[in-house]
Amino acid sequence: MDEDAAATDLELLRAHVDGDPHAFAELFRRHRDRLWAVALRTLGDREEAADALQDALLSAHRAAARFRGDSAVTTWLHRIVVNACLDRIRRRQAHPTVPLPDGNRTEDGSGVGGPEPAAAAPDHDTALVVREALAALPLEQRAALVLVDVQGYAVAEVARILGVAEGTVKSRCARGRARLAVMLGHLRPTVAAAPPPRADPALPPRADPALPIRDVPGVTPGNPGPAEGVGSRSSRFRRDANQEDT
Repeated sequence: MDEDAAATDLELLRAHVDGDPHAFAELFRRHRDRLWAVALRTLGDREEAADALQDALLSAHRAAARFRGDSAVTTWLHRIVVNACLDRIRRRQAHPTVPLPDGNRTEDGSGVGGPEPAAAAPDHDTALVVREALAALPLEQRAALVLVDVQGYAVAEVARILGVAEGTVKSRCARGRARLAVMLGHLRPTVAAAPPPRADPALPPRADPALPIRDVPGVTPGNPGPAEGVGSRSSRFRRDANQEDT
């Protein structure tokens, strides 16, 4: 076991090809958590993810002798897992299934056979909404986002996993994020608008700034409104003062 722990991934894979019955199990043990996370995030269903991961490991177990060594072993394993997940999604889309009716409900929706389950916690609800939005993305965008944004792999590594150019990964992530921003926009916290300032009762009411200039009370073409009134009052004061001087 200590020798297995000290061996590199490539050495374990070669030992498996040479007939070591424990080498592949050790290789899987090293990477199973991240491989499982990728499968689960990509498929959004635990049973589907478990089946996809099992399919991927069987494929890797059988294809180990064909590994050319042009990438890291973990990259190769991730590529097989992602492809297994995408294959299951494509098959599911081609042959959709109809879920069985809930045994605890009658056709009219009334509950029988037990109390109504408690409402899910808000955080759980949010996670479900995010997973559903992620599942609604096109397959290529979903795979890229899961690897880059959820699992934290570098773009260059994801490009090797998916077998595409780095620019393609960036483009898929950008388009996927844009779609998610639209689908999940309602989850953003809303900022309450500041209340309008209270009017000073000593001042005359101001015109509604939303009104067109022709609809503001007291303002007509050729009559700018309060500013002209102030100017007229000042002119009248000057005229009265001049009359007193004479």
